[in-house]
Amino acid sequence: MTTLVEKEKEELEFQLFRMQQNMERLKEKNNIKGIAQDKQDNWVIVYTNENQHQCNVMIQDCQTPYRGAWDFLIQATFTESGHMKIGDIKGPSNKGYGSIAMDELKQIALERNVKGIKGDLAERDWDHIDRLIHFYEKHSFDIEVNEQKREGDIYWSPSHF
Repeated sequence: MTTLVEKEKEELEFQLFRMQQNMERLKEKNNIKGIAQDKQDNWVIVYTNENQHQCNVMIQDCQTPYRGAWDFLIQATFTESGHMKIGDIKGPSNKGYGSIAMDELKQIALERNVKGIKGDLAERDWDHIDRLIHFYEKHSFDIEVNEQKREGDIYWSPSHF
């Protein structure tokens, strides 16, 4: 009979093994930024794929093998005005992945000396607008929402950091 401590140790060893495997595959085409723990204290790999026009911040969990697709993604572009613009956020909610990825996106914004991070709230977001507002407020974004038109804007400045 295994104890709880033994079970946790086994789980951590498995995550470490999976992390090593996933990092080997990810580093071939991506920039590994680091590791973090999600809300359930599971390990995840934070990695990016970026160039002068776009920046994708991705999360890969360490419980499943990497098979060429991310578990979470924030897509952003670099604008001519010197900002980053969030195009989309994809992946499961309530795992902590969004916060991990957003922290990395803000770090990239600081490293690249951008003026700020912008984004839009669109009608397709309205079924989860309260969750989005909470998320962006938690990450020090200014938020403007037009309830009647079902649209809005978000903005983060490095001075908020």
